[in-house]
Parts: sequence; C-alpha cells; structure tokens
Amino acid sequence: MHPYLTHLFTDIAAACRDEIVIEQKGPISFEEEMEEIERWLEGAEPAHSFGYYCGLESVNFPPPEQLTREEMEQVIAAFRQMMLSWNLDIDLPASLPLPMAYAITIDTLNMKTGIVNSGFISFDFCTGYAPDCIFKQYCPCLKIWNETDDDDCADMTEVPPGELPF
Repeated sequence: MHPYLTHLFTDIAAACRDEIVIEQKGPISFEEEMEEIERWLEGAEPAHSFGYYCGLESVNFPPPEQLTREEMEQVIAAFRQMMLSWNLDIDLPASLPLPMAYAITIDTLNMKTGIVNSGFISFDFCTGYAPDCIFKQYCPCLKIWNETDDDDCADMTEVPPGELPF
C-alpha cells in the first residue's frame, strides 16, 4: 500500500462525526414548519458542501489512475463509512467501473448538502433522463430508455391512471 494512503485513512477516520448535535429549538408553529417544508420542496440550495462539514477536500485524494483496484475499494469503503456518520449515503449503479465510482464518491465533498440528525440524505445522480446522465452507458435507466420508442409515448394517453407504460 502506498504510504500516503495511511495518512488518508487517518484523515477519513478523523472526518467521522462523533456525535449528533441535537439543536435545541423552541417549539415552532405549524406555519413555520410548513415554511421550512416549502423551502425544501422548492429546492433551496444548501449553504455548504459536504467537505465543509467533514473537513476533507477532494484535492487531497489521489486520482484513480494512481491507485490499484484494491486501494480504490479500500478508500471507497472508508469514505462511505465516514459518510454514514454524517447520515449521508451515495447511490451508484453496480455496473459502474471502479475508477468512475471512486471519482464520483470523492467528488461528493464538493457538492452542497444539508446535514440531518435523523434519517439519511443520499447523493443520487440519476434523474431518469438517460441521455444526460452522469453515469453515461452505465445508467440504470438506459435500458428502459432505449426500449421506449416514440410509439410508446403516443400510447401514453391510453394508459390507465396510476399505471406506468413500462
């Protein structure tokens, strides 16, 4: 193992959240609670990146081409364990090549996110629109996307309510 990885694993372990700080808020009114929900539904962008919260920077991680397959797997495993301490997860297709999975996982440090104290937030990159998907040919929606042709879309008006055409 490359000596730098020992330091990287130490940094990842140090980035784990030790305890969940429960904010002591006074009782909020129903209207205030609904305003918070509306802001979330409207997609108000979080203020900080994941790296801001955990203290890691993506530039401190070696590029995938400098690591062996085993080293990438170890870094991803340690990183995902650290993410879980922050109630965060990442959803990647199983067919995604390891170097691509490594790069996307580390790049979550640059993505803005909220931190929750209960439940989980997952970094989910697939929008369902396969042509623009970050996963390219590994997009889990690609098979369905390619099977659906224009004739299927024309028949959507005949689909009973509550049923999907595929």
